[in-house]
This record gives sequence, structure tokens and C-alpha cells, in this order.
Amino acid sequence: MNILIVFAHPEPRSLNGTLKNAAVSFLEATGHQVIVSDLYQQKWKSQADGGDFLQYTPDQRLIVAQAAKEAYHQQLQSPDITAEQEKVMWADLVIYQFPLWWFTMPAILKGWFDRVYTNGFGYGTGQRYGGGKLAGKKGMLLITTGGDFNTFTDSGIHGNINDLLFPIHHGIMWYTGMAALPPFLVHSANHISEADVDKSITALKERLSTLETTDTIPYYSVPNGDYDEHSLLKAHLHLPTSTLNTHTRLH
Repeated sequence: MNILIVFAHPEPRSLNGTLKNAAVSFLEATGHQVIVSDLYQQKWKSQADGGDFLQYTPDQRLIVAQAAKEAYHQQLQSPDITAEQEKVMWADLVIYQFPLWWFTMPAILKGWFDRVYTNGFGYGTGQRYGGGKLAGKKGMLLITTGGDFNTFTDSGIHGNINDLLFPIHHGIMWYTGMAALPPFLVHSANHISEADVDKSITALKERLSTLETTDTIPYYSVPNGDYDEHSLLKAHLHLPTSTLNTHTRLH
């Protein structure tokens, strides 16, 4: 497979850096082609603004979604955006790697999504939630957390990790058509021992060896006709309780 790793950690010698290096070495040794977008090393610009669109002039009122779509279709985007979009299109799988900060991704990675998954590329393509330009690709989160495993369960103080990651799995990946593999998580990252680092690397390699056989999260989709004309899940598919799991197939 062609695999893109979008890496968002400021310290190359961090646990995240160690895991990234182990992933690249393992994937390449097992026959995959790998590209890494190291956002901090690239000094990625986080904010979407008028400088992203070469057709924009400061005297214009900036409507970001409209300007982004025009720039994408007219090939008038900032070159760094186009370069990342080309990497995404090359990839069969995109691994998004980051430490969980304030229950979500670091700002630099959010800025990558804001600027790369633009109108005309990531959305605004006529299909969403299972359709669109990225349909047929897979994505996977590789995340470290400060809290231990138990704190990210239903009764844990931080809440269920699957609920916390729903906006990324469903709202970013699946919205653009990219099917989400279950995440790979390393907990208690701030206090991890060397022995547990080794165990985490072993577990990561085992997980990466099953990329082509692991089932993706089975979300309902728009192309399959699971939602009505009002973008509501059809009644026969709807769970009786209000939950994020409403949008995940039970069988």
C-alpha cells in the first residue's frame, strides 16, 4: 500500500517520534511505500486565511469556503496545500499521528485539515459520509494519551475514547469518504516505562501487519441511501436512544 503519515508532534525524540520511526521502518520493511508529512518540521501554517488563495486580494471580503473552492478548481491554491492534497490522493491509507491535547488534536494538525481538506477537495464534491473524492481510502489515528486506559472508558472521568474521537472518525474521515480503521492508542504516555515503550512498539507492529484485513468502523453512509432527504437516518435504522453509536451499523 501507499501510506501517508501526517505527524503532529513538536519533539522528534518524543514517544510519538519513537512510534513514528518504528512504524515507518516496519511498513517499509514489509513492502509498503511510505511518505511522512512532519508538520512541525515543515513549519506548517495552521491558519486558513487569504494567503491560501492566489486569486484573493485584500480589498475583497473573504468567504473561505468559496475562495477555497475557486482556488482548488482554478489551481490557484498556495503550493503547500496542493502538495499535501497530492500526497493524500497518492495514499491508500493515511495515518494521522498526534498526542491527545485538550481531548482533541494539536492545533497544527487541525490547521492541516482546515487548509488541505478544502471545499472542492475534502467536501463540496456532491457526496459526503461515505462518498466523495476520498472514497475508497482508509484512515487511522495513532494517538498517545496522558490518562490511563480506564479513564477513557464509559465510566472513566474523561469519557469513552470512541465518543471523543467521533468528530474525527465520522466528522472528518467519513465525511470526506475515507473509511476509518479503529484507532491505535498508547495510554499513560507521560509516565511510560522503557519496557512499556517496547511493548507499545511491538503492539503497533502487530497492528500495522493487519492493516489490509482489519475491518473499518461500519458507519451508515449517504451513498447507500441510509439517510433521507432531510439528512436524517432512516427510521428503521435508528436506535431508540440518543447516542453517537446511532450512526454505526450494528451488524
